[in-house]
Amino acid sequence: VPDAAGRDTQEKGFLNHMADKEQRPGRSAHAGKLVPQAEKKLHEAVCVLLVELCERFTFFGIVCNMILFCTAKLGYRSHQAAMVNMCFVGTSTLTPVLAGWLAEYLVGRIKLVCICMFLHFLGTALLPVVSFPFEDVYVDRRHILLTLPKREQKIVFYFALLTASLGIGGIRAIVCPLSAYSLEDCGPKELLSFFNWFHWLVNLNSAVVFVSISYIQQSVARNLGFLIPFVSGLMAMITIHMVRGEMIYKPKADSSLLTTFGVIFSALKTCCVRHRYLSTAVASWLDHAKENHGGHYSETQVEGTKSLTRLFPLFTFQILYRTCIMQIPSGYYLQTMNSNLHFSGFVLPVAAMNVISIVPLLILVPILECVNSWLFSSKNTAHSPTIYIVVGHLSAALSVMVAGFSEMHRKHFPQVEQTLSQEVLLVSSMSCFHLAPQYILLGVAEALVTPSCSLLSFWLVPERMRGISMHFLALFNGAGCFMGALFVQTAHTGTQGSWFPHLLHEGKLERFFFFLASLMMVNTLGFWTIAHRYNNLHEDCTDEFRGILPGEKLLKHEKAIKCYNAVLESSPILSPVEKT
Repeated sequence: VPDAAGRDTQEKGFLNHMADKEQRPGRSAHAGKLVPQAEKKLHEAVCVLLVELCERFTFFGIVCNMILFCTAKLGYRSHQAAMVNMCFVGTSTLTPVLAGWLAEYLVGRIKLVCICMFLHFLGTALLPVVSFPFEDVYVDRRHILLTLPKREQKIVFYFALLTASLGIGGIRAIVCPLSAYSLEDCGPKELLSFFNWFHWLVNLNSAVVFVSISYIQQSVARNLGFLIPFVSGLMAMITIHMVRGEMIYKPKADSSLLTTFGVIFSALKTCCVRHRYLSTAVASWLDHAKENHGGHYSETQVEGTKSLTRLFPLFTFQILYRTCIMQIPSGYYLQTMNSNLHFSGFVLPVAAMNVISIVPLLILVPILECVNSWLFSSKNTAHSPTIYIVVGHLSAALSVMVAGFSEMHRKHFPQVEQTLSQEVLLVSSMSCFHLAPQYILLGVAEALVTPSCSLLSFWLVPERMRGISMHFLALFNGAGCFMGALFVQTAHTGTQGSWFPHLLHEGKLERFFFFLASLMMVNTLGFWTIAHRYNNLHEDCTDEFRGILPGEKLLKHEKAIKCYNAVLESSPILSPVEKT
């Protein structure tokens, strides 16, 4: 026993000595390389952040007063303007998925970046052209009447929105994807902190846009909307600098969206054939897509898809929640536009009310950071963000319900005239600040739900499937925007304009809100029943849930064996008998 203990001590000393010996010669060289690499990483992070902020600036600048422009300048009905706004937001949410696929399989990343930057600048430059007051042009003190027909104006408007949304998708997918922030080695606590502060920064940017751009477009000088394409051009210059400096992130091509869809469809096809002609027992219906069960995909691909499909219930319950969030640029915007915007002799911009929904998020994020630090540090507490999602969904349902009561309350006030964008409108004399509670509740919901869903989508899948998981979350969020537009069209058509009227005092908009709130309450209860599936983020269960695949396990074992064999072969202490 003493000989064995001495031999162990001798082996440990030798291994420590070899480790020190390997580290000493390369330490100075490694330190020399580390400084420029750290500077490049910092430079890259600053560029990505600037592009992200510029892109969000232009996006919110387009969205903030689109309903007012559509109703006052294009002659749209209120429900049509709301649908256009929601469809634009939904398209901008879905195009990153399309752009990511095009970059990997058809066009290439650098070419697609250039194309998307051109489309983005073209779209943002055409929007001010559409809104330019052609009827008010003076040349040499003579009034020149220039008119652009409504039909051509609408064509240019839709073309501008389409090109801008395609450009937005390419920028979000290629220049500043989530994987560019190097989150691979982060734990759940660090990931939740990142998502919290990321959304905090994005919403701070949107608050600046809603106050400044909306006021400029609505009250001071509408033609200064050219500020938006200027910011788009600035973003293009930063992106070109990133391309020349080889700072465009290139993700690992381990899996793709097409592979995931292929696994699902192959499993469904094989499952139907086997159910009709043969009866074979498998652990999961997706196992039918494996090669050893008659499918065309490897075990690694199928197991990764299985871990992703466990998140589909989570994604599905976010669709109706996103529909409620889309009431801010649609139903809530119309309510605010038809309320009294005067405050101490100053006319507030309509979109500035959106800041009220952002303030709770800006306040809650630092508080949630402290709460999360305490909960994650407690080893006896199985902390999961699912409770945040449940409370956030409940807050969204209450917000829409409060909006219905506010609409009933607003109609009891006498009507007054109010000028918006040089158009005189009959609105309620109720102050727009009476609508603050519904905005605050939706802001609380966003602070709780969005970072938590991002964490679950990113953490509860294998590392190679994280990008695909975030793509699916974007797909379901986009579906929520389009479902909101479908609800508006169905409510308007089914009730002959009563539930979503053009003039709010002549209809029953509150019934639409109450209907949506009841659906959201059912949605909240539904998610609460399945929330236990995503409750435990600790290491002992995440290995199984995230799916450490057989191939990944084999690679880990091979690395360990090679490392152990290398130590044995280099050791002069062990005898040949001991090596065997």
